[in-house]
Amino acid sequence: MSPAKTKSRSFPPISECKSGEYESIAADLDGTLLLSRSSFPYFMLVAIEAGSLFRGLILLLSLPIVIVAYLFVSEAIGIQILIYISFAGIKIRDIELVSRAVLPRFYAADVRKDSFEVFDKCKRKVVVTANPIVMVEPFVKDYLGGDKVLGTEIEVNPKTMKATGFVKKPGVLVGDLKRLAILKEFGDESPDLGLGDRTSDHDFMSLCKEGYMVHETKSATTVPIERLKNRIIFHDGRLVQRPTPLNALIIYLWLPFGFMLSIFRVYFNLPLPERFVRYTYEILGIHLTIRGHRPPPPSPGTPGNLYVLNHRTALDPIIIAIALGRKISCVTYSVSRLSRMLSPIPAVALTRDRAADAARMRKLLEKGDLVICPEGTTCREPYLLRFSALFAELSDRIVPVAMNCKQGMFNGTTVRGVKFWDPYFFFMNPRPSYEATFLDRLPEEMTVNGGGKTPIEVANYVQKVIGGVLGFECTELTRKDKYLLLGGNDGKVESIKKTKE
Repeated sequence: MSPAKTKSRSFPPISECKSGEYESIAADLDGTLLLSRSSFPYFMLVAIEAGSLFRGLILLLSLPIVIVAYLFVSEAIGIQILIYISFAGIKIRDIELVSRAVLPRFYAADVRKDSFEVFDKCKRKVVVTANPIVMVEPFVKDYLGGDKVLGTEIEVNPKTMKATGFVKKPGVLVGDLKRLAILKEFGDESPDLGLGDRTSDHDFMSLCKEGYMVHETKSATTVPIERLKNRIIFHDGRLVQRPTPLNALIIYLWLPFGFMLSIFRVYFNLPLPERFVRYTYEILGIHLTIRGHRPPPPSPGTPGNLYVLNHRTALDPIIIAIALGRKISCVTYSVSRLSRMLSPIPAVALTRDRAADAARMRKLLEKGDLVICPEGTTCREPYLLRFSALFAELSDRIVPVAMNCKQGMFNGTTVRGVKFWDPYFFFMNPRPSYEATFLDRLPEEMTVNGGGKTPIEVANYVQKVIGGVLGFECTELTRKDKYLLLGGNDGKVESIKKTKE
């Protein structure tokens, strides 16, 4: 393959690509493997999640400059501006974590069906993109099955390990630089297929044995997420929707009103009796759906019920208290003392010492009802993590409760962020909703003391029952799995603090 620049030619649409396996493929990302041609939403996610809301605002306000530079100066200059604003001064580790924990969910919802099917049939898959490698590589390799990403390399200060905002030579990978990257990667063996969506992709596509254009059409559809190489069970980040320019503008216009509304929703309801809060929630735009039989409070001298929930947000125990119309105790890990003090129901911190925690929870059950979330952490997607079996040893009066919630703008959970703000972000949503479905108390034959079951058998049964009601898939994944993927630590308080240093 000659390094001399190949003469540009026209290429047929991808609809004319013959089915069958190919040895190798080189494909662009935005507008080709992804339905959207704009990478702005993903730079916005990096700016907000690795940087701050203020950095995201600067990026949004700079968009007109980016568009003018992209259209009338050069594609490379426009992308360089995006990279500088989004990356400058941010630790490379934070960018890597966002690329692994936040971006894949948004990329996965945008994978174009026809181009992915062609890409997936090839044995050697290479993505060539103007985007920074650090930003797209985790998704391309883990979810698209790509073997390598040829993209823009960002410059990192070796002393501070922070991105400078500039890129390494030869620069932003567009036009002829993509062609040179393909030459370097494949050598004398041309890729069998080349896929692109714009004229600047013709340079590298001309090197391929066959080239096809992926045109923007209204009929183009996305791939079902389950068709990708891995399931997306865990993800982080505060934003629910992909921050397109319009969505980002709406979010920033809503932020000051949403924050004030959140503060009012929290502190107006804080002193009110739980039996009234259900009605004030509705007045304030928070929709609660309560299903099933709600057990009465325990009689004096009788142990309380143990309410076992799947974990969606830190508000789960409070929703149970509101549904029951009375205060009940809950146990928690990794929650600050201030959060426990502000909690409208008694919140008791656990130590992760099994014997000490069991003794503490037994004492709480002697005084009344207790709420526990045996998953140990929240999960946003329709999956249930493994239930810790400790709860099954504490009581036979087990009441499973299936929890679910809907958040339209902000996620009320975080791994890398400050957990204190989790409830406030939930209440910043314009119309958040919560569902609690009370199930029948476990029959005696399905308990440890009354039925002779092992704690693990009881835990698995409760997980299966709750999963069946919600339509969620039961998994063997744990809190540790989640935090290793999203935060680079094992989820313990001391590990989280060490990671952030």
